Amino acid sequence: MTPPSSERYSRQILFGGIGEAGQQRLLDARVAVLGCGALGSFQAGALARAGVGYLRIIDRDYVELSNLQRQWLFDQCDVEQGLPKSVAAARKIAAINSGIQVDSVVADVTASNVDELLADVDLILDGADNFETRYLINDYAVDRGQPWIYGAAVASYGITMSIVPGQTACLRCIYPDPPPGAQPTCETAGVLGSITALIASLQVSEAIKILCGGEPSRKITTADVWSGEIRQVAQPGPNEDCPACGRREFPYLTGKQRAPVSLCGRNAVQIHERARPLDLQDLAARLMPLGAVRANEFALRFEIPPYLLTVFPDGRAIIKGTTDVGVARSLYARYIGA
Repeated sequence: MTPPSSERYSRQILFGGIGEAGQQRLLDARVAVLGCGALGSFQAGALARAGVGYLRIIDRDYVELSNLQRQWLFDQCDVEQGLPKSVAAARKIAAINSGIQVDSVVADVTASNVDELLADVDLILDGADNFETRYLINDYAVDRGQPWIYGAAVASYGITMSIVPGQTACLRCIYPDPPPGAQPTCETAGVLGSITALIASLQVSEAIKILCGGEPSRKITTADVWSGEIRQVAQPGPNEDCPACGRREFPYLTGKQRAPVSLCGRNAVQIHERARPLDLQDLAARLMPLGAVRANEFALRFEIPPYLLTVFPDGRAIIKGTTDVGVARSLYARYIGA
């Protein structure tokens, strides 16, 4: 540890649970923040300030004006530039702590790329916005023995727990299957920035503790910042009947590509059925006669009211203005190609 590092992290080093040895562990650590929205943007900024030496920030989306109420790393300039969240986050973190390494990845995490994205990290932080991704993370983490920290928040309510394979219950031990039926989203139920900050803070604290060699809390924490209620229940150990921990069944790892999905709280559908690299400048030239187009090296945005198509270099697209997969597929085929 260099003298500047000792000064930067001096107040953290004074804390008995970390000390110099723990701080060195943080500087040597590699963490993936999967999803850089309300939870993930807070996690990434907090871990950068704490001195985690390597951060991989993975997000499929771009910054919108409605994000700024709760997504801590972004500002209006990011919205105006149409930056992907992971890119905008990496730029902010470079100004916060130039002594750490940040890898920004604009991608949708699927069974086909999860190993490439997560194999070389020590811990995974959940900032995802859908159950499919969380169950994929759980399958991967349990199969590989990597710790990950689950978290979710909507309206004024949030939940978090740490998952250390072989020591604690995993997500499927507690919730064997995703909840049935429509679930509340940020768009339908709203969300307070205070609950996302609280849940993300708890996740970061657990991450720092685990990375420093400490034991996970072994608690499931729920909180409602509007009612003021905070509850903790003991987290059990691995369940021998759990499909993942017990039977070693990992169905979420078997898919090759993700089917079209309606995005949580976005009035949008993501199309990512197959990889098809695109030349965004060429696509922009083709689309300009048809509607308003903005493009940079990261994404192209094409507006043809009432729809907004955001297209990425890997062929993935987010079609905003509909939750109908058929409509989204039709627009993709019409303007991008079958």
